Amino acid sequence: MAKPKNRPTSRYAKEAAEILGLLIRRTRIERQMTAEEVAERAGMSRGLVNRIEKGDLGASIGAAFEVASVVGLRLFDQDARGMTLKANEARSVNTLLPQAVRTSTGKVDDDF
Repeated sequence: MAKPKNRPTSRYAKEAAEILGLLIRRTRIERQMTAEEVAERAGMSRGLVNRIEKGDLGASIGAAFEVASVVGLRLFDQDARGMTLKANEARSVNTLLPQAVRTSTGKVDDDF
């Protein structure tokens, strides 16, 4: 499926991306790292790091998380072991969920 040129985004999503970018930038500056250093360590271009810091919704979430990791920003307030446990817990819960969500095909007759 082709990527739409102008995907609609909610205000919430825009503000969340902006907050993440601002947090990454602040952490990077507090740790006295240049955008170029972060880009090199993350294996991406300096331009992508700058886009992430500006809250660009076109940047991949994986790239944003990698930059956050490189600058030392802990997004989920967990250490590495805690993150692994949390991910395993989420996977376990998700295995209990149905594989697909189906819409109701008929009206339920609940008139007793």
